[in-house]
Amino acid sequence: MPIREPKDLINIRRFFLEPTNPKQRQYEALRAFYVEGRPSQEVAEQFGYTPGSFAVLCHHFRREEEPVFFITPAHGPQSQPKKGSARAVIIELRKQNYSVYDISEELKSRGISLSSTAVREVLKEEGFSPLPRRLDEERPARPGPSHLPAADIRAFSLAPRRFTTACGGLFLFLADLIRLEVSQIGPAVQLPGSKMIPAQQAFLACLALKLFSIERKSHVMPFVADEGLAFFAGLNTIPKKSFLCEYSSRITAEQTHQVLLDFHRCVQGDALFPGESFNLDFHSVPFFGEDPIVERHYVSMRSRSQKSVLAFLAQDADGHAFCYSNADLRKGEEADEIFRFMEFWQKAHGSLPKHLVFDSRLTTQPNLARLDEMGVTFITLRRRTPAILDAVAAVPRSAWRTVRLDVPGRKYQTPRVYEEAAVLEKREFRQLFIQDLGHDKPTVLLTNDRKATHKRLITRYAQRMLIENALSDAVRFFHVDALTSSVGLKVDFDMALLVVASALYRLLAKRMRGYADAQARRIFRDLIDMPATVEITDEEVQVHLHRRAHLPIVLSSGLTDEPVAVPWWKGRKLRITG
Repeated sequence: MPIREPKDLINIRRFFLEPTNPKQRQYEALRAFYVEGRPSQEVAEQFGYTPGSFAVLCHHFRREEEPVFFITPAHGPQSQPKKGSARAVIIELRKQNYSVYDISEELKSRGISLSSTAVREVLKEEGFSPLPRRLDEERPARPGPSHLPAADIRAFSLAPRRFTTACGGLFLFLADLIRLEVSQIGPAVQLPGSKMIPAQQAFLACLALKLFSIERKSHVMPFVADEGLAFFAGLNTIPKKSFLCEYSSRITAEQTHQVLLDFHRCVQGDALFPGESFNLDFHSVPFFGEDPIVERHYVSMRSRSQKSVLAFLAQDADGHAFCYSNADLRKGEEADEIFRFMEFWQKAHGSLPKHLVFDSRLTTQPNLARLDEMGVTFITLRRRTPAILDAVAAVPRSAWRTVRLDVPGRKYQTPRVYEEAAVLEKREFRQLFIQDLGHDKPTVLLTNDRKATHKRLITRYAQRMLIENALSDAVRFFHVDALTSSVGLKVDFDMALLVVASALYRLLAKRMRGYADAQARRIFRDLIDMPATVEITDEEVQVHLHRRAHLPIVLSSGLTDEPVAVPWWKGRKLRITG
């Protein structure tokens, strides 16, 4: 019985007899022909050559001085000229205690461009260990970051001087801030403060950042060197981003609520909040940290539920400004937030809100019955449940009535309406089925307004889109969704600042011709984001706005007619010129 060869031995023999590498195949074929003396035709057939090509291979082999079979030629450069030419200089500089970054800079000054990584590799090849960390005074003198002073009211100066600021348009808000005494809210509510940054300056600094559309993260830092932003708040420099986070975390929910109450007291006689009708909505501020206390809520922009801070917002329908906010909410408290807003409004203005417009998910059916008992008129949507859709489909064609809406620019002006009574929680409401309003499915309105016409009800609910637009503007311009970052303001307090800032923008818009209905980001782009030269004299502070296309609108608004005495500038008057 023949002995079977091991499998690994067969593979080894095959490696030599059936080579796959071209160089190895040439070597084995030439060895079989020249060393073993086998015929060229037999060798060519075994190793896959034609007789002619094998003859050519033998011809080249005999005439090649140093044939290469076992060394693979290297690809690319095998030396680094820059490293080689700079090696002696690198060693010399390291012996003088230069770091890799110092050596790299010194080489650049000598016309040798070598990165710090390449320098580190040379030093490692030469056996040098990393330098120990040096003190600042031991490092070579070179330009570095400037050390700005900390915010301190005791360092605030009104000495005569001149400087340029990128925040010139911010001074346009001072007239309303002083007239309405908004700057007194901080001390009145006993917001936290210190000897360096009193409550008034802390509140003004936070409000200035909100008015100038600066995010609460790294976007604050580019403005810490802008003297105009700090001068607006009566400080030598604007507080750094760490202060914003620490300061707002000391403000309680009760103090935030009191800030809103005091602000309503300030604007009471200004017709900013007529109070005839309100749009209500929730907004989820996404959270991207690891805090286990933050709950999950539905985020409409992402169409999913994720960690977020739920905020309730109310907007005056006629004034187009936010009038109430609350981000101190937990799950299960959303449905009753509408009554907390009503309690706030009654406390601030002495009466309940007259008219409310909100979405179907804002509160529950028992709360709708409670609103009806309290005599508060509302308009809301009903969810399109299968039963509701079946009821709409069962309405005969002859029962529908066509309504013509007087809404300029609206594409769908003639919806069809059918009204019926709906009983919820033993109370009867008006229920309107609406078709041809621009949606695939019918819209179902529910209201306790028993006098308004179909046309008025549909038009008023369509105006609820104002709060959707205002929320979109707040997210993009006031950076509502940038609040719960690693360095940010407390969401509840920042929402209160949003109410104050949006109201101030609306007051400013009323003064500017053609901007009464403009959104905040357009007002900022055209009128506020304007550089200026500030000149401080012994009598006044003159803010000279630089030329811009919309500067004539500012000059004709009346804000530049009379100087305004600023209390936190020791009564020094502000004069705005263009």
